[in-house]
Amino acid sequence: MEGTSDSQDPLVIQDLADAPQAHDNSGSDVSDCHKSTETLSLNPEAGSPVESPPPLPPEPKVPNNMSSLKHEPPTTASGTNDLNESQEDVGSTVIEENMQGWEGNSEKKLSDNDLGRTSYPKKLVSSCKCCQVLMRKHYDLPENPTRTEALKYAFTCPPHGRVGDLLIWIIAGLAAWGCLISITGDKALPGGNFFSLIVLYIMAILGGEAVQLLGLPSLLGSLLVGIFFRSIPGLDVIGSNIDFQWSAALRGIALVIILIRAGLGLDPVALRKLSFTVVRLAFCPCIMETVSTAVAAWLLLGLPWSWGFMLGFILAAVSPAVVVPSLLKLGEEGYGVDKGIPTLVIAAASIDDVLAISGFSVMLGLTFAEGSPTWTILKGPIEIFVGIMYGVILGVLCWYIPYREKKNRPLYKLLLLFVLGCLALFGSQKAALESAGAIAVLTVAFVAGLGWRKPETEDPEVEDYYKSIWAYVMPLMFSLIGSEINVVAINPDTIGWGLLMLLICLTLRVITSFFVVMGGEFNIWERLFIAIAWLPKATVQAAIGSKALDHVRLTNGSAEDITRGEQVVTLAVMVILVTAPIGAAAIKLTGPKLLAKKASAQRSADDPETTV
Repeated sequence: MEGTSDSQDPLVIQDLADAPQAHDNSGSDVSDCHKSTETLSLNPEAGSPVESPPPLPPEPKVPNNMSSLKHEPPTTASGTNDLNESQEDVGSTVIEENMQGWEGNSEKKLSDNDLGRTSYPKKLVSSCKCCQVLMRKHYDLPENPTRTEALKYAFTCPPHGRVGDLLIWIIAGLAAWGCLISITGDKALPGGNFFSLIVLYIMAILGGEAVQLLGLPSLLGSLLVGIFFRSIPGLDVIGSNIDFQWSAALRGIALVIILIRAGLGLDPVALRKLSFTVVRLAFCPCIMETVSTAVAAWLLLGLPWSWGFMLGFILAAVSPAVVVPSLLKLGEEGYGVDKGIPTLVIAAASIDDVLAISGFSVMLGLTFAEGSPTWTILKGPIEIFVGIMYGVILGVLCWYIPYREKKNRPLYKLLLLFVLGCLALFGSQKAALESAGAIAVLTVAFVAGLGWRKPETEDPEVEDYYKSIWAYVMPLMFSLIGSEINVVAINPDTIGWGLLMLLICLTLRVITSFFVVMGGEFNIWERLFIAIAWLPKATVQAAIGSKALDHVRLTNGSAEDITRGEQVVTLAVMVILVTAPIGAAAIKLTGPKLLAKKASAQRSADDPETTV
């Protein structure tokens, strides 16, 4: 009610129930309920004049229990129910208003107390200009900030953006390191294996980010970080303290991820639409470079033929990590799309890697085969057969497991394919069937992918998951292969003859790539671009470049084989350093000049780029 004071005494409730004034006030309330413009004060001590209400009929006794009154519409002419209703309204209104007054006073006192308790930090921030600058709400970022203003805003509190993300990783990393120290002891302290791996991985990520600022592939930064931590005095403590068994196992896991991605990426429908050109481009340059490398290694470096062919398959593989992003960017800009050149090169790159890894695995098994000559001859075909059968059987099993209704089915497919791949790769080493491992991983991924392309079982998220995992695994793999290189201990003859060998073999590869795409619809400039795009090498070289050396170390091979293994690793790293930046830059520069740009932004239904 408008005339009620918040400060009235609660005892007035009883007075209103017994004193005659209560009836007058109730009449006032009744008149107020009928939207009267006159106001009435219920507090006689307020000093305001009290206006008399209009006369009312005789009133009955008011029950002691106010809650027993019920609101009922008037039924008698005497208006008894109206009076009961007005009496109830008066009592309930007064009680409610007093209750609101008490609650308001208590809330006011509570808020004052809370304000008193929380005002000190606020007063501190408001009185300290340094604190005001640090708080984000006290800093107004301009609409077009300069780099200094943006950097200043990035470090305001509470943490946010990249600074906040960095703090998350720092806190989580320190906590994980503390747990690792608690579990492994000295191995996680400076000088231990785990500590060296952690430092190498963090620096590999930072090195990759730094190199990307220069427009180069991030894998080069990770590779250089590994070389620095093995070759520079003082920093070589990190590289030399890494256990070679851990290094080999981690690089093996990275190889499994590469092989699974390659197997899932082989689409037979797309390959049929690209006709026989993609097969020629994948096989002919790879075989030509492998043979020429084996001959050059025998003549220039004195390597046996088996080692020469192992080196040839290692160096012949094209790097999807360099080629695919560059070609996709050109395709987005419309260059070469009309004739499907980006799709042709990307699809051929996958087959090229499969051929190189499979050939290397066979030669690795033949090189270190033990037993009779008959077993040495039969071991290669037997290992290929075992790998294919393993992949086919378990790949078909993946069509039905996990079942269609399974919740989070893509995650289970990811896990199942990964463990089957790791079992194939590492289990084949224990079974002395080294060649079967890589072939089995490729086959199981390819066969599983065939079944997963059906509409009811299609889960494209699986490939996306492996792509995300590869982004985290790649820095570690390239830094580990780089940590195998000690620049100081490299024989200068290996560098000199190795560069000459690379020059000869790469020249033959470019010429072969130029001629194998003849006879199609490509002009001379497009064929030249395809040959240039077939140069970059990195991923496969980092994955299998040290496999022979790892095998020699694990089997306690001879010192001569260890030297040969180190030569192979050195040449694998050298070809990455030479071809990856040159190839990426060449694709970026020559693509817009040698390829025709698609005239219309709208692609047709029979566009070779879209049909694939």
